[in-house]
Amino acid sequence: QVHLVESGGGSVQTGGSLRLSCTISGDTGTTGCMAWFRQAPGAEREGVATINTYGQPTYTDSVKGRFTISRDNAKNTLYLEMYSLEPDDTAIYYCTTTDYRPCTIVTLTADRIYYWGQGTQVTVSS
Repeated sequence: QVHLVESGGGSVQTGGSLRLSCTISGDTGTTGCMAWFRQAPGAEREGVATINTYGQPTYTDSVKGRFTISRDNAKNTLYLEMYSLEPDDTAIYYCTTTDYRPCTIVTLTADRIYYWGQGTQVTVSS
């Protein structure tokens, strides 16, 4: 069993920045692939960014150049740094983990995720 707890969400204006964190506990042996998903009101969950065991990231096109995913394995923590935020980034952001391979934004769909955090709200106002 793996337990994920997100923090760092909030409300910002367009162009602002936020840093999300996710602390990981439990059976971390199954957390090779980690990812951030988000879900906007009325929309399906979508993958935002992934990072594999080797620290290689992938991103959905809409956040490339604005978001950075990283992980600190020693601290069992996953991060998502978000810059130049836009109203379309408004959503609940979820920290997730799985051992699915390959760990990329194209291949990692929501049904392949083993564990989800409770989510943290990000609201961007214009």
